[in-house]
Amino acid sequence: MGSQCFTVSESDGIAHLVLSRPEALNAMNAEFWRELPQLVDEISDRGASRVMVVSAEGRHFTAGMDISVFTNGSLSQDDVEVGRARANFRYNVLHLQDTFSCFERARMPVLAAVHGGVIGGGVDMVTACDMRYATEDAFFSIAETKIGMTADVGTLQRLPKLIPEGVAREMAYTGDRLPASRAKEIGLVNEVYADQETMLAAVFDIAGRIAANSPLAVHGTKEMINYTRDHTTVDSLNYIATWQTGMFQPTDMMESFMAQAEKRDPVYDDLPEIHRGL
Repeated sequence: MGSQCFTVSESDGIAHLVLSRPEALNAMNAEFWRELPQLVDEISDRGASRVMVVSAEGRHFTAGMDISVFTNGSLSQDDVEVGRARANFRYNVLHLQDTFSCFERARMPVLAAVHGGVIGGGVDMVTACDMRYATEDAFFSIAETKIGMTADVGTLQRLPKLIPEGVAREMAYTGDRLPASRAKEIGLVNEVYADQETMLAAVFDIAGRIAANSPLAVHGTKEMINYTRDHTTVDSLNYIATWQTGMFQPTDMMESFMAQAEKRDPVYDDLPEIHRGL
């Protein structure tokens, strides 16, 4: 699909999704919220890519929600009875939440490579990714509090599971900036790099190592980690037992053993394409 907010490329099993509205600081306008889940779902469904890297052009990763989303009237229904209007507004919020949940649904890991400001909705976005990497100039800010609203698209639900709860609360209550160096200390980002070029080279190297593994094994691993985050250990052990009953097949393991014996890289089939609907 064509896109107003992103550029997309796929090569060597790696999809690269780039926020490409640098003149607007990659602010999240109405098109952003429509395009992102469509792009991610299409890449995941095709199965040709085994890992996704998300980065951005321009001075900042993203300035968060574009003010036009609040001012164009799409979130308000002044001519509708208030109870009905509020019920409909809830579905708007759920749609925005689902935009970033597409990263968790994706069959491949999603690696966020950020620079500059990761502001407001940007924090919602990157906390839904599997891993985060940052440049030295990057910072994270839950800016919603400073403009008089409660963050509602995933930050408050995901961030406390990624970093110490007290730090997440301080970020949310104050809206203060969290610099990249501190983000690494508390585990929000895996690594910090001097500049964007160095960061992208390193992240693509990591992505390449992921893409070299069995995509079915990686898909199952992501599924289990996400499930375990939200369930008890007992439930999660039961789920992996059920998953393995259907998904564990010897094909990829035998290819791995054969490749080791023959001193070559293993070759695994891509995940098959998903056809939604009939």
